[in-house]
Amino acid sequence: MANIPNPRTQYTTEDFPKQYQEAPGVQNQMTPVPDCGEKTYKGSGKLEGRKALVTGGDSGIGRAAAIAYAREGADVAINYLPAEQSDADEVKQLIEAEGRKAVLIPGDLSNEAFNKEMVEKANTELGGLDILALVAGKQQAVKDIADLPTEQLEKTFQVNVYSMYWTVKAALPHLPEGASIVTTSSVEGFDPSPMLLDYAATKFAIIGFTKSLSKQLADKGIRVNSVAPGPIWTALQISGGQPQENIPEFGKGTPETPIGRAGQPAELASVYVFLASIESSYVTGQIYSITGGMTTA
Repeated sequence: MANIPNPRTQYTTEDFPKQYQEAPGVQNQMTPVPDCGEKTYKGSGKLEGRKALVTGGDSGIGRAAAIAYAREGADVAINYLPAEQSDADEVKQLIEAEGRKAVLIPGDLSNEAFNKEMVEKANTELGGLDILALVAGKQQAVKDIADLPTEQLEKTFQVNVYSMYWTVKAALPHLPEGASIVTTSSVEGFDPSPMLLDYAATKFAIIGFTKSLSKQLADKGIRVNSVAPGPIWTALQISGGQPQENIPEFGKGTPETPIGRAGQPAELASVYVFLASIESSYVTGQIYSITGGMTTA
């Protein structure tokens, strides 16, 4: 009889220790360190010869996607903030261990000019571009709208929403027929938390952006889809994305999932691969929820 793991106990089920880092946070200093598939993801050539740009590719969900893309045969450029250099260096080593090319592009996505520079560098150094995995995001919990600074509101929209417009606009002249764009929305775009007022609004916007762009680009043979994660254990959470009092029971307290635990980035990797590959050739304008059972309908 097959030894099939119980999804409730397949990954970490213990309480997480309270821990705080200044945003954006560094994954390799977390306890426990998130599982991004470093030791478990096995490729099968689904993206052989492809060229991918992954924003937020140093840690968390973006890191899991970057590792999976490399193990499926793609060369990968990753974007991240300069403070996350140590995490990015680890990903570079993992990509190169698969015999694939790794390009590191540090910089701030809230700057329109940088988005253009990032795309041009990725396209030039990879020798083309046919996958955009737009994963990077900013999340800072604020319990009262009266305490939400305008600066944070603007920055959250710039990083989470505006950067998608800027990146896609810069990339379109380089993207061939058959290219794939994968955005990252969230369960917050369906069932928003009261303490993530700005973040949740950006995730609603990303869902609309994805569905609209998919219709605009369909006649060019370019597909656009989104992954909507639930509570995933990443540096985003411990660097202000959640109040520290929520950290110990994150994923099984507030917010609570029917699966009864937080997800790990590795659990999203195969969906990013599927949406980038020709296996999803008849899929566009769709939102794929990976939420531990939290409702997204």
